[in-house]
Amino acid sequence: MFYRDLNTYLKDEFGEKVYKITLSGGMTCPNRDGSKGDKGCIFCSAGGSGEFAPAADKSIKDQLAEAKAKLSDKYKGHKYIAYFQSYTNTYAPTTYLKKIFTQAISDPEVVALSIGTRPDCISDDTLQLLKELNQYKPVWIELGLQTIHEETAKWLRRGYELPCFEQCVAKLKQANIKIIVHVILGLPNETKASMIETVEYLNKQHIDGIKLQLLHVLEGTDLAELCKNGQLSTLTIDEYIDILADCVEHLSPEVVVHRLTGDGPKKILIAPQWSADKKRVWNTIQQEFARRNVCQGCLAGKEAERE
Repeated sequence: MFYRDLNTYLKDEFGEKVYKITLSGGMTCPNRDGSKGDKGCIFCSAGGSGEFAPAADKSIKDQLAEAKAKLSDKYKGHKYIAYFQSYTNTYAPTTYLKKIFTQAISDPEVVALSIGTRPDCISDDTLQLLKELNQYKPVWIELGLQTIHEETAKWLRRGYELPCFEQCVAKLKQANIKIIVHVILGLPNETKASMIETVEYLNKQHIDGIKLQLLHVLEGTDLAELCKNGQLSTLTIDEYIDILADCVEHLSPEVVVHRLTGDGPKKILIAPQWSADKKRVWNTIQQEFARRNVCQGCLAGKEAERE
């Protein structure tokens, strides 16, 4: 069985290894500012899931320069993806979005623009802007779906229903903008079968990429309180990798796998602690995939991004 990994895809697309640079646009989220809620999603940290992002008070140009300098010891190439990760990165006036996104793609070494956002935060004006930018350099939109199951989504406090996601995907597809979807594996009360249902649903949506994410618990989240009170348990490494392998086996080979797992910074990671041992996790994934004869050019996303 074959699946498309990000590292190989980027080399095929851009001719060499490409690094992702995380940027901060200084935005918030409708799930935090009172528009739809004030607590955020139940798993989302104070950093808006962007703990590795730089300070938002620096210009995009300066953020890019600093990130390149940090990478200079290990990366001798000159191609980068500008990734706006923290919070909801289309949740601002279009004039502001045009300013920061244009600054990012104006860098001659930036080969693509990746924007993390929500499907309920892409207005018609924003979509038009994305279409215009996409004529200059490739634009990727990353949508935090997490699950297709509405009961779980309500528990997550996701703040939108599945038809909203479907409508957004249809508009983005029509605009020829690549769509990457975030999915969390290990959500409470979801079985392996229900997680596979999410993957198979996304196959039918003809998305371009997927990020498969381990449910992990960070300090300062409501999820952390549930975990500390014994109301939440996370997957063991063997449970996670078994589910992960099944999901990849059910994934369309047309979908690029951008990530196979994930964790938070060790200083705020509560559970599962095994996820902090990246070498062990990576080796165990490789072993299970080899056992199942799941083949790829390079295991997805390990060297193409740091999150």
